Amino acid sequence: MYIPSKEEIIHGCREFEFHEKRDSMYNVSIFLLDHFWGNPEDMADGLGVLLLTWNQAFYRYGQLDYDLLERFLESNMSVIESFRQRKISTLSNDDETLIKKLFNELREALKIESQKGTRRSPVGVAKALHLLCPNFFPIWDKKIAVAYKCNYEMDPAEKYLQFCKINKELCEEIQKYDINSNKTLLKIIDEYNYSKYTKGWI
Repeated sequence: MYIPSKEEIIHGCREFEFHEKRDSMYNVSIFLLDHFWGNPEDMADGLGVLLLTWNQAFYRYGQLDYDLLERFLESNMSVIESFRQRKISTLSNDDETLIKKLFNELREALKIESQKGTRRSPVGVAKALHLLCPNFFPIWDKKIAVAYKCNYEMDPAEKYLQFCKINKELCEEIQKYDINSNKTLLKIIDEYNYSKYTKGWI
C-alpha cells in the first residue's frame, strides 16, 4: 500500500480547499448532526444536506426517501452511537459483521426509484456513515475505491470493509506527520484522495 508523504497530504488538502467550494455543506451537515443528535427525523435532514449536494449526480434520477433514512437511524441508533465514540484505529475483526450490516441497511435506506428501476449508491452510504461517525468511517467514490483496489461493483459492503482496513493503516502512518489541522484524519485522507484520484489536481 502506498503511503503518501506529509508534503503530498498537505498539497492535496490545499488543492481541495482551493477548488472544492461545496465543502461548506460538509461543515453544515456535521453541525446539524451534532445539534440534532438523537433525533432521527432532524438527523435525516442533516444527512440530506450533504447527500443532495455531494451526491447530486445520483439523486437527480430520484428522490431521497427521508422516511426510510429516518427508520434506519431509529433502528440502528445504539450501534451508530457506539461507532461515533470510536476512532478507526480501534477497528477489529469483531466489527466486521456489524459494519457490513450497517452498510447494507443504509444502502437500502438511501436507494432511489428511477425510470430504470431501483438504484443504490455505495458512495452515498460511505458519505452518510462518515458524517455519522467522522472518526471511524472513511469516505470514497468510484475512482478512489478503484485506486485502492476496492471496486464495489460486486459485494460493496465487503469492499467497504476492506477500504476501512486500508484507512486504518493510512491513519496509523499519517498521524505521525502531526499535521496541524482541526479536521479528522479520515477527512484529511479523503481530501488527499479526492484531489489525487477523483480530480487529478495533484
